[in-house]
This record gives sequence, structure tokens and C-alpha cells, in this order.
Amino acid sequence: MQIRVVTETGEPVDEFLVRLGGWTEERYLREAPEDRIWEFADGEVVVHSPASITHQRIVRFLTYLLTGYVEERSLGEVFNGPAALRLRPGLITEPDLFFVAAGRAAVGPLLVEGSADLVVEVASPATRTYDLQEKAAAYREGGVGEYWVVDPGRKEVTVHRLERTSYRTEALAAGRLVSSAVPGFWIEVAWLWQDPLPQAMACLREILSSGSG
Repeated sequence: MQIRVVTETGEPVDEFLVRLGGWTEERYLREAPEDRIWEFADGEVVVHSPASITHQRIVRFLTYLLTGYVEERSLGEVFNGPAALRLRPGLITEPDLFFVAAGRAAVGPLLVEGSADLVVEVASPATRTYDLQEKAAAYREGGVGEYWVVDPGRKEVTVHRLERTSYRTEALAAGRLVSSAVPGFWIEVAWLWQDPLPQAMACLREILSSGSG
């Protein structure tokens, strides 16, 4: 299924979320495209617009850092959307980036079944409220231990950490962000706002050599 969003005068809209009701999980798994972000929540599909270049660069940078660190430490697996994470029956997300510790969840041919230890979403103006509110509620319900919302527009990372049944949140514009879900992993938040982004290999070497400091 192709989705194209335009204004009343026919001009294309660059960033959007489209919600389609009346779907089943079976139909979603059968028809959701492999090259675009589609998510499913209790009968509704949420279709995302193509990612911006800034979005893609930040996701690629963080993927390099997290994947390199996790592989070096043999901690588990790192995935990128549109890889699907089934938090419960009827609730499937496709995070920009997520980490699953070894033995934490079942990795099947179509999706990862169960919770993730760390989820990272890169927000845009079109998805900011969705990421900060609806997605936070979904990840909290699904037992995701740590959830980052990277917002390049506001130059801020909102960190959600699960404490029993609720998230404790903090917003960081700079400073060192130390993960509670990936032992020893950290980033300098200011890295994310540099243009161009810093050299990923150098950043990874710094993380690996110093741990959480």
C-alpha cells in the first residue's frame, strides 16, 4: 500500500503521521512494507513519513556507537526500524534503534517478541508528541527499561528510565548520558548537535576506553 500526503492544493507534505483504523495484527504483519516505518496498536496502523537527512544521520551515528559497543562486550543484539518489536499482542512498534540483551527476548523471522532493554527514537516536529507521550506509554507498558527521545529540533534528549511501573524522566541538552540499560555505555549529548557529526569511530574508541567514567 502506498501512502502520499498532500495539502488541499496538492503540494506534498514532507513530515507526517497517518493513522489507519480497522486493521488486524495479521494484516499488519502481511502488508506492512519492509522499507518504511509502520506501527500497529490495537487495530490502528501508524504510518510515518520518510525520515529526514538529519534523522538518518543521527540514527546511523548512534547505531554505529551502540552496535560497536555491544559487539565488543558481547552483550546482545542491536536492531534498526523497520525491524518490529512486539511488546504484547496487538502492540507492535518499529523503533529507530533498539538493544536487546542476550536471552532477553525471542528473535523470530518477522519480529522481536518481548521487551527491549533500550529503545531510541529520533523525533521530528511531526512525531514529537507521539514519541514523548504515546510511544513512552507503549514502552512503559511493554517493560522497556530505558527509552531515549532524541530531538534535534530542540537539541534535547529526553531519557525515560523504568522504575517499577512508571518512568522517571530527565531532559539533557549537554553533558554525559550514561545508559542504565547497557552496562558501561554512554554518549556525550553534545555530539548529537554537531554539524557535521563527530567521527563515529573516534567516539566509539573513547566510549570503549573509558567506560561510564
